[in-house]
Amino acid sequence: MKLIIQIPCYNEEKCLKETLDDLPASIPGIHEIEILVIDDGSTDRTVEVARQNGVQHILSFKYNRGLARAFAAGIEKCLELGADIIVNTDADNQYSGENIPRLVKPILNHEADIVIGDRQTSRISTFSPSKKLLQKVGSALVRRLSNVDISDAVSGFRAYSRESAMRINIMSEFSYTVENLIQLGAEKFRVISVPVGTNVPLRASRLHRGTLHFMASQIQTIIRSYAMYKALKTFTYLGFLFLVPGLLLGLRFLYFFILIPEQATGHIQSLIFAAILVIISFILFLLGIVADLIADNRKLIEKLLYYYRKKELLP
Repeated sequence: MKLIIQIPCYNEEKCLKETLDDLPASIPGIHEIEILVIDDGSTDRTVEVARQNGVQHILSFKYNRGLARAFAAGIEKCLELGADIIVNTDADNQYSGENIPRLVKPILNHEADIVIGDRQTSRISTFSPSKKLLQKVGSALVRRLSNVDISDAVSGFRAYSRESAMRINIMSEFSYTVENLIQLGAEKFRVISVPVGTNVPLRASRLHRGTLHFMASQIQTIIRSYAMYKALKTFTYLGFLFLVPGLLLGLRFLYFFILIPEQATGHIQSLIFAAILVIISFILFLLGIVADLIADNRKLIEKLLYYYRKKELLP
């Protein structure tokens, strides 16, 4: 059983050594442990530090492509290297490496396909009350949309079985965490959370430019991902947002037209507006059907990609 721990990095020369030192050297049930560093276009000594500390595999980008792209490329490389289990962790040593055995145990016991480390954010002293609240609300929303029972939706501390890793397809350029959950829920994989510890942060997060930017980016990712995997439902909901007020305005005009006809001519604007809303809702319903057909086509492409990976990446 081969485990590869992948670490996306961007200018992490000051943190990487401590992160690597925190990783376990052996795990019961695992025969090989290897490390893959994905160098996301670093301009410092990240690659040199990785080599000096015995990292077996380094995948380098010529320029910075973002966390989501680094994560996806790392998964592909791990599969190519014959990993049976893949663990993703951050280079800033946020996640405690000693918890990796806890992450992989449910996969070794065939109890789960994906295991997500729950940081128990309510207990993290360095998180502000507003950040804790946002994490709680955001995770509840993702849990609802993905039908995956997880407590920490944006945790990047995750373990994947080889089979589940071959199904991963990331489209987002911001962060993979939420999109990945929505996809895994749609694919009906067994996803569980396990509590994990965290270390004192070595640096501030560089993924976003503040709370508002983080919220806007995650909301955009959630909407895009949900629409991708639940196209018909998404456009149906949007259609009803226009259909209901359109029907209410139409009924209001009928009320005046039938019961108070002398006042009906004064409400022609309402009738026109109602017709516009109903037409928009009808267009959205049609778009939902088209998007659902496109989604079916995407599923076929993903299935072909899965069989390609299964054939070409056999260990």
